[in-house]
Amino acid sequence: MPDLYIIAEAGTNHNGSLETALKLIDAAKFSGADAVKFQFINPDGLYLPKLYQDGKLIDNQVYLTRKRSLLSDAEWKQAADYANKSGLDFTASVFDRQSSELLKSLGAKYVKAASCDLNNTPFLHYLAQNWRKMIISTGMNSLAEIENTVNFLQSHNAGTEITLLHCVSIYPAKLEQMRLGRIPALREAFGLPVGFSDHTENSLASVIALAKGASIFEKHLTLDRRQEGFDHAYAMEAEMFKRYVEDLRNAKTALDSSLSNNITADEAGVQKRARRSIYAARDLNPGEIITEGMLTIVRPEGPLKPGDYYSIEGMRVKNPIKKYSAVTWEDLNRDK
Repeated sequence: MPDLYIIAEAGTNHNGSLETALKLIDAAKFSGADAVKFQFINPDGLYLPKLYQDGKLIDNQVYLTRKRSLLSDAEWKQAADYANKSGLDFTASVFDRQSSELLKSLGAKYVKAASCDLNNTPFLHYLAQNWRKMIISTGMNSLAEIENTVNFLQSHNAGTEITLLHCVSIYPAKLEQMRLGRIPALREAFGLPVGFSDHTENSLASVIALAKGASIFEKHLTLDRRQEGFDHAYAMEAEMFKRYVEDLRNAKTALDSSLSNNITADEAGVQKRARRSIYAARDLNPGEIITEGMLTIVRPEGPLKPGDYYSIEGMRVKNPIKKYSAVTWEDLNRDK
C-alpha cells in the first residue's frame, strides 16, 4: 500500500439496498478515497437470534435488523465490480468464515477484522490462513491483548502481512479521547504498519495521526447522517469526506521532507524579495575606503549577502557606485 491510503468505510450504511451501496461507492470515488469498505455481517455468524430476558427467550432485535439489511452474494458481486471499474479497491470487514469466503471470491486484496475480534484468535487464525494481507483494528483492547494476538498470528501465520489500526471504540469520539500516542508505540512495539480508524467528526485527529506515523486511514461514510441505522450519525457525507481526504493529502505533502539543501521555486521567489543585500547609502567614489556609514543593508536581495559586510569593510572602492546601487565584488579592490 502507498504511504497514505484512505479507506471510505461504508459499513452497513447501504441499509440493505444495492442502489444505495452503489451510491456510496460513487461518494467514495468523488471524495478521492483509495478504497471503499463495507461490513459483511451474516447475523447467524455474529449474533444469537434470541436472548434471555427475565427468564424468557425473546427475539434479538439487533439480529432481526441485521437480517433485514442483507445484500445477496450476487448484489455484492455487482458492488465489487462497480467499485473496481471506478478505480477503487473493494474490501470488507468480515465476522465469520462464510463472509470471508464471499469477500475472497470477489477478488479483494485484503481483509479487515474488527476490534471486537482482536481477541478472537481462532477466527483470526482462520483469516490469516486464507489471506495474504489483513488489517486488524485495536479498539477496546489493552496493549497486552494486542501483543498476545500479534505474537500468536506471527508464530502460526508467518506469511501473512498484518497492519494494525489504532482505534478508540467510541461512536462518535472526541479528540481528547483518541490516545494518538499509541500509534508510534504500536509501531515500535511490533514493527508493523499502523493506521488509524477515526470515529471523530472532523479531520484533525487523522492529521495528528499522520504526523505520528499512521499510513492507513479508515473513516465512516454515509449518504445522509440523518438516516436511521447503526453508523450514519457519526459518519461523514460526501462533501465532508472529500474535505477530509484533501486535509490528509495536503498534510502528507506538508510533512514530506527532503535531505536536499535546495529550497522550492516558490520560496526562491519570496527569498529574492524578502532578503537583504548591501547597497550604497551615498555616491561612492574610486579610492574611498569602505566604512559603515557608506552602506545600507536593505531589501531586495542583491549580489552581496549581509554577512559579506565584515569582508568588505576597509576595502577601497574601485569603480564608482551610485547611491542606492547594489555593491558588487567587482566594484571593490580586494587588496585592503
